[in-house]
Amino acid sequence: MAGRIEGWAREMLTRPGAFGTLATVSADGSAHQVVVWFLVRDDVIVMNSAVGRIWPTNLLRDPRCSLVVEAGYEWVGVRGRVEVITDQVAAQADIAELARHYLVEDLEKAEAMIRDAFEPQERISFLLHPDRVTENRNA
Repeated sequence: MAGRIEGWAREMLTRPGAFGTLATVSADGSAHQVVVWFLVRDDVIVMNSAVGRIWPTNLLRDPRCSLVVEAGYEWVGVRGRVEVITDQVAAQADIAELARHYLVEDLEKAEAMIRDAFEPQERISFLLHPDRVTENRNA
């Protein structure tokens, strides 16, 4: 049964400025972790990267991953498999949405980053479909 992103977990994952720590499986079976921008869209987590980095390469080979978002001792973990989006129009739209979300205090900077850094790159998006959502709430 698929995990649902709801209640306090959704609140935690949609906090402004929250970064995620993504864990993927490397080719040798070891874990690889990286801090990522992400968005919650319906019941999936949207992530995006330039093609060729380690974590997207890992996900293209093995779609299993987990994402943790923490605030001190409180955290939410989402474990599941990703759906790969290679369409450049969709991937560029996703990175633009992420940039505007994370740089909301400086949208001029976001637009410059989209134009100068992201548009020239080949981008790839991943939709993390949760199998399990775990939370640790100390409140």
